[in-house]
Amino acid sequence: MKIFSLRFSAAIVLAACLLTLSREARAHGLAGKRFFPATLATDDPFVADEASLPTFSTIVTPDDGGTRETEFSADIAKTITPWLGVEVGGSLVNIDPPGGASQTGLGNLELGAKYQFLKNAEHEAIASVGFDAEIGGTGSTRVGADSFSTWTPTLYFGKGLGDLPDAVWPLQPLAITGTFGVSIPSRATNQSVDDGEVEIETNPHAMEFGFAVEYSLIYLQQNVRDLGIPAPFDRLIPIVEFTFESPLDRGQSGLVTGTINPGILWSGKSVQLGVEAIIPMNARTGNEVGVIAQVHLYLDDILPTIFRPIFGGRD
Repeated sequence: MKIFSLRFSAAIVLAACLLTLSREARAHGLAGKRFFPATLATDDPFVADEASLPTFSTIVTPDDGGTRETEFSADIAKTITPWLGVEVGGSLVNIDPPGGASQTGLGNLELGAKYQFLKNAEHEAIASVGFDAEIGGTGSTRVGADSFSTWTPTLYFGKGLGDLPDAVWPLQPLAITGTFGVSIPSRATNQSVDDGEVEIETNPHAMEFGFAVEYSLIYLQQNVRDLGIPAPFDRLIPIVEFTFESPLDRGQSGLVTGTINPGILWSGKSVQLGVEAIIPMNARTGNEVGVIAQVHLYLDDILPTIFRPIFGGRD
């Protein structure tokens, strides 16, 4: 199954590369001259017709002395208006504990909605609010899918530094995007019976936040200084993402987990390819470096007559 999945992913990457022959500019993820790429570990601040197909990740978690968790996920986002969009996603998860039997199953269905309320071209700023939901009971419990639902209202933001003075032009290609939300479980506790003993597990509210620091060679070449960087390297965006989750109550306050994800993105007209390391920030998160990779499709550029806002036309 793992060999088939890797071959399938390689085929998707090859097919996606064939879509990148044209390098024309697109309207996807723009605020003024700033193009904001899709990030892998944190969510985007903009509304667009797009799909991640697939996103692959693998990391060893501290569960049961070191369990490898591998996930293939896919999601698709659709615009309702130029400022409002919805999203649906799902995943296939493999859990491989040390000395135990490997388990494979579906993760819970994920739904989302996002409203973009700010877009400032001069200052390359963008901001949105959204609401994500993980629908409990739609996935398999043998791979850890929760039986309860979780609702997460979230703020998303992005800011490019192209408005800095020309005296510090090397900093102008920098941009920062980020998210801040609070997850709300639909059930406070889970109760189970193990060897005749009742076990109770609490489900705390949690603060979820993250940000990405990006350095766009696309922006550098097109809007700051043309340094003659050859293709395909002129389309690269080095990136470092940071993700954190901090429980707020129910006996778990302060048990922060998180990762640092350095990597690189490559963006063409219709597709973006990305890969990042997943570095656990503490032992509660994990003890080994993992990896996340993604093929991201700009559907509004691939099939603009189909993937466009239902109401209001293009922004």
